[in-house]
Amino acid sequence: MTPSPVSDAGPPVSPKDTFVTVYGRKPVLEALRDPALAVDKVILAEGADREAVRTFTEAARARGLVLQRATAQRVKVLAGNGRQDQGVLADVVAPRMRPVEHFLTDLDPAAPARVLVLDGLTNPANVGMILRSATGAGLEGVLVPRRGVPAIDPLVIKASAGVAFHAPVLRSRTAATGLAALAEAGFVLFGLDGAARESLFGAELPERVALVVGGETDGLTDDVRDELHGTLTIPLAEGVESLNAACAATVACFELARRRT
Repeated sequence: MTPSPVSDAGPPVSPKDTFVTVYGRKPVLEALRDPALAVDKVILAEGADREAVRTFTEAARARGLVLQRATAQRVKVLAGNGRQDQGVLADVVAPRMRPVEHFLTDLDPAAPARVLVLDGLTNPANVGMILRSATGAGLEGVLVPRRGVPAIDPLVIKASAGVAFHAPVLRSRTAATGLAALAEAGFVLFGLDGAARESLFGAELPERVALVVGGETDGLTDDVRDELHGTLTIPLAEGVESLNAACAATVACFELARRRT
């Protein structure tokens, strides 16, 4: 099964912007046994034990797939994780994942839109929780750059409680390049910053807005700050200096949702 292109316009879509790669025996079996997921292919390393071959052959056949074999090194490369792949991976179709350029091409020029952008996060659990919050808040997109943020892997998927497969993920090379594309399409870009003077809750936000969540330790990167139109803070009481990145993102997501109701 190969998903049809999201749009005929824009650059070609890389498979990395179409599938979520799941690795490890338990996550792959869970994906194969979940009827809500569309699995494109399953690859098992040569030299796997007989029980693994039988288990994954049967699970793949039940989904109408032929189990593919590859060298253990090839599986490690494809999984992008040489220590935890356990010799097996599956590519799961992510129906709402696409390059940010395709999202903008398909977006009605007159339509409002809200996008959350991840910049410099390092904790996969935070990425997963943010994807869950943004999807639950009904945001049109979550920009997850290919560089500077953890890949959408089993750790992210687990933290999202499986929502990562269906989240409206937008891809770009970096957060800064994705923001530049959004700005060109009329989005106003704000970064969440504890040192900002204006509150997120009191700010006048346009109908097309992107909010950026920075890294857990260093906050917004310099490249991203150069793209922003301004910064906003989430006001805190009782001497609390900051929120966890996932908590701050959740507050921001539902503030955007509140303004649309």
